Amino acid sequence: MTSLHADEAFLGHYQLSHDPFAPRVPGFKFFPAQRKPVLGQLHHLARYSQLLLVVTGPLGSGKTLLRQALVASTNKQSVQSVVVSARGAGDAAGVLRQVAQALDVANAEPNAILKQVVQLGLTGQEVYLLVDDAEQLDESALEALLALAAGTPEGRPHVFLFGESSLIADLEQISGEQELFHVIELQPYEEEETREYLAQRLEGAGAGIELFTANQISDIHESSDGWPGNINQVARDAMIEAMIASRSAVKRPKMGFTMPKKHVLAISAVVVVAVAAAWLIPGRSKAPTTAGAPTEQAQLPLGKPTPNVEFANSGQPTNLPMVGQPVMRGPLAEEAGGISEGDDGVPVEGSSATPPTVTTTAPPAGVPAGKPAPAPAATPTPAPTVATAKPAPVTKPVTAAPAAKPAPTAAAKPAEKPATVAKAGAAGSGWYASQPTGNFVVQILGTSSEANAQAFVKEQGGEYRYFKKVLNGKPLYVITYGNFASRAAADSAIKTLPAKVQAGKPWPRTVASVQQELATAR
Repeated sequence: MTSLHADEAFLGHYQLSHDPFAPRVPGFKFFPAQRKPVLGQLHHLARYSQLLLVVTGPLGSGKTLLRQALVASTNKQSVQSVVVSARGAGDAAGVLRQVAQALDVANAEPNAILKQVVQLGLTGQEVYLLVDDAEQLDESALEALLALAAGTPEGRPHVFLFGESSLIADLEQISGEQELFHVIELQPYEEEETREYLAQRLEGAGAGIELFTANQISDIHESSDGWPGNINQVARDAMIEAMIASRSAVKRPKMGFTMPKKHVLAISAVVVVAVAAAWLIPGRSKAPTTAGAPTEQAQLPLGKPTPNVEFANSGQPTNLPMVGQPVMRGPLAEEAGGISEGDDGVPVEGSSATPPTVTTTAPPAGVPAGKPAPAPAATPTPAPTVATAKPAPVTKPVTAAPAAKPAPTAAAKPAEKPATVAKAGAAGSGWYASQPTGNFVVQILGTSSEANAQAFVKEQGGEYRYFKKVLNGKPLYVITYGNFASRAAADSAIKTLPAKVQAGKPWPRTVASVQQELATAR
């Protein structure tokens, strides 16, 4: 669904100046109404609270955007903001080194940094120390930052940590019973905020919110749980799916006539049977029969008056339509319909593929007596088996014994494969319905072809599954991976996936959202 190869086509199809849902878009700043009170609270606590301040939210919840807004809204003349990242430098030495470098301190130790903070305070400047990706801080780094936040009687920096909720447990373990920090948890967007967010993202790339219908916006909000990072991924996937669907709907010009393989096989079978019948029929019969004389093997000629034929288990004679055309026997009928054969192409035992046995006493006129018919074993396809009958008058009806119950076999055979496919799809849906709603799965990709989804799951194996949903009135088969008790566990699992799977930008989602999509698709 989402791939590196789709990027260029995606931008060109919608005439976008850039990817509107990229994680970092220069100049993009969306600050919904619910985040403004949070920003005000941070400024208030920085002035009046002596505690370390912690802002938590899942990956893609907008923590970095809030941190940027906090820095941008401070008075640059009275506040010096120091922004450091714990990514790749989560120990005390790495964090203190970044702080000391920003404050122009030679010795990267807490006491030396605090002395510089006091000196800046004497000149009327406060220090805001903001740490991104704080969930990656180890115990030593957290202890060093708590020491800086406590400060000295002469002065202290205002320390802000922006990280995922796992950060809280680490701080609680260090603090024990002491109240050393204050937590602010970010909340997901409401549906109207999701709409405003999408509109601003699209407008920045030269498009408009009209690319999405109201139902699509509701689906995006629901699938993403209202978190901005997830909104980006789900919205981008929806646009790419719509692009693929629109291109598939365009009728491509025909470069020539191509007959389906099944029809080619059926026609080939007709030709083979017709050639075999033409080779067997002309001039192969016996002499006229006298009363009491034994009959010999004979062939029913084409173009002659139609003899009466009596089928086994039938009380009434029936005319066999053989004037001017060959008889369509079991194998030919099956080839024409593409059914009643085993997987290897061999007729199923007991089906209409078994040739009927014909007994006749009506010799064709003008054929010399005493010439037996050629042996049918030399023909490449099943041929009629002609048996020798008892002496009988010339006017005796011909008796044919067809294969046992061909019709039920032909009618029941083609239903086997569709029934298997339906069962497989139901099994996948049932698995999702049986899982706890609070668990998470990793969405890998979506495709409009169930065969592609089955092939992908078969190739990857393991914990890969798929379910069917409806997008824009058309079926969409969504592939997921794993089953996790928390979003953090799902995020960790994404990092272990193969590179070609990670290239599709998989993302975690709740089992509850999958169950709701399954209920909608019914």
